[in-house]
Amino acid sequence: MLKPLLLGGLIGLVFSAIMAGYFWLQPRGLSEAELATAKSLSLSSLLPLPVDPGNRVADSPAAAALGAQLFGDTRFSANGAVACATCHLEARQFQDDLPLGQGIGSTDRRTMPLRGVGYATWLFWDGRKDSLWSQALGPLESAVEHGFTRSEVAILIAANYRAAYEALFGPLPDLTGVPAASPLGNAAQQAAWAGLSPERQDDINRVFANAGKAIAAFERGLMPLENRFDRYVEAVLAGTSPRDDAALTDQEIAGFQIFAGKGQCTNCHSGPRLTDDFFHNTGVASRQNPVVDRGRAGAIAQVENDPFNCIGRYSDAAPARCGQLRFMARDLGLFERAFKPPGLRGVATRAPYMHAGQIATLPLVIEHYNRAVPSISGESLLEPLGLTTTEKAALLAFLRLL
Repeated sequence: MLKPLLLGGLIGLVFSAIMAGYFWLQPRGLSEAELATAKSLSLSSLLPLPVDPGNRVADSPAAAALGAQLFGDTRFSANGAVACATCHLEARQFQDDLPLGQGIGSTDRRTMPLRGVGYATWLFWDGRKDSLWSQALGPLESAVEHGFTRSEVAILIAANYRAAYEALFGPLPDLTGVPAASPLGNAAQQAAWAGLSPERQDDINRVFANAGKAIAAFERGLMPLENRFDRYVEAVLAGTSPRDDAALTDQEIAGFQIFAGKGQCTNCHSGPRLTDDFFHNTGVASRQNPVVDRGRAGAIAQVENDPFNCIGRYSDAAPARCGQLRFMARDLGLFERAFKPPGLRGVATRAPYMHAGQIATLPLVIEHYNRAVPSISGESLLEPLGLTTTEKAALLAFLRLL
């Protein structure tokens, strides 16, 4: 028989081991609901990429290879110096750290990061595009981004990417003698577009749309990257002790609890990409006076009338598969000054913040949400949070670990 003292010691060791396992499963006071939220925010909850019914080559490796080339080609711009990759820098989460995007000129909004963009339901800060392939077309014709025309896109593809294009989409049309033409260009380019026959316009539109589909196939492969929070959640759910590269401090765990609770951050930043892909008015100031950027309220008519939307003739989708567009909310009052929240992965390295870089630092962002300043137009969904200095510091620590 074991001596009572030795037996007591063994019992103590077993009890300690059991309790250690319990506390990894329920770390530092996290409730069952908080653990469920943590799992929902981790990459372990990321589903497979959704099907894009409007883009039949969305998951084609050949299309992605062509799209990667188009994404980095500066010839698709009026000055030969601007590519998609000019603003979407791979080393910077495919964004550029600038308050406003800079192409041929200056845009009115920030460049959004592209990692995980294949999951997005609406594109741009205001959702004026309903697919990734359609979104890729907008900057090409923007006077302050690429400053190009859709006919020039088609001509450049015919001259430089013919074999890769035709292997995916079939024969290119004869574009001999077609001028720089676009219905969205300057006066001369619009006049040139109006002078083309409907058949020639359709030919150009189809090549233009297919260029967007190839770029989208590339961008769908830009998946979110794992971070320390993901590794921590994985270890907790497995009932194991987190490794050094997965451990969280008490302050970071407290910050998560605020993020998921008192801070109300998951109202907009939910799911493993940390965005709900919807539109919210959060009282952010305007760079313009008077205010001209109405956010989602100004984009609803644009996406409905876009010839490159899901139900348009250049989409590969049957209209019945375009429920997102057909049944979208159209309440202009609800969407006044409402913008899409970007995902928060890597957020600490992406200053400045908000849709036009209005807030310089993360501490100031936290203070903005804590104070809940009323919106200059429309109605903000924010209410004062009453976070203490300690709570704000904890929330900042959690955001930084993302």
